[in-house]
Amino acid sequence: MSANPMLPYLGKLVETRDLAAAITLLRIELLNGGGEAFRTSQPGQFAFVSAFGLGEAPFGIANTPQRGTAVDFAVARLGSVTTGLHELGEGDMVGVRGPLGNWFPMDKFKGKSLVVLGGGIGGAPLRPVIQHVLDHRADYGRLTILWAARRPDLLVFTDEYDEWRAAPDTSLHLTVDTPDEAWKYDTGLITQLLERTAPLPENSVTITCGPPVMIYHTTNLLAKMGFPPEWNYVTLEARMHCGLGKCGRCNLGEKLVCVDGPVFNMEAVGDLLETYL
Repeated sequence: MSANPMLPYLGKLVETRDLAAAITLLRIELLNGGGEAFRTSQPGQFAFVSAFGLGEAPFGIANTPQRGTAVDFAVARLGSVTTGLHELGEGDMVGVRGPLGNWFPMDKFKGKSLVVLGGGIGGAPLRPVIQHVLDHRADYGRLTILWAARRPDLLVFTDEYDEWRAAPDTSLHLTVDTPDEAWKYDTGLITQLLERTAPLPENSVTITCGPPVMIYHTTNLLAKMGFPPEWNYVTLEARMHCGLGKCGRCNLGEKLVCVDGPVFNMEAVGDLLETYL
């Protein structure tokens, strides 16, 4: 992190590619000390990316440092800043402020099975978790990935599914709300997929990210299935604005998502999730 947390590092776009409908992957090489700062980023942390002249927005870091020197961000075209980022190309400059927030305690998860539940672009901050487990496969038990979107063309990181499926003791389950004619996997909400796959709660950790309503219903179902709240993790990224705990916009009761999170377990925030909707 920069000595001045409001001052972004300069970053050069080294790759842009379409991930899904209106979702672009930005791969950024950081300059003026940023590469060093992000070399120790952890799964679950986030950063602000700025389109010069338009502003900045927060995004979950979408890769681990062990997968390359560039930092990946998945950006959905939603407003003026994200539209500006979508219109940039390779070689263009951006600002990157971070890494910020806490992270998933991957060392604490060693020896446990992991159930990873991603909804839409909410899969982006979960990709580093998957990468970390695959790169340290012997340290963890079974990895079950439940991946969902409203439509097939909104599923992210589809080019990596074969790698995930090929990993030892790893399974990938896909579902969409509205299938097309070529769809051959499950149809329905991720909660329905969770009920069908029925992972076991014994010695397991769950990690969930997606739209707030998905997180709410998924974590409630996980509790009913017997997953202990202290091992039921979520990452909450909505409403963050300053990233430093100054503006209070991302308050969750007495907690602030940007400094106390974005990673929480349900033992800490279970009673507060309704305020996140």
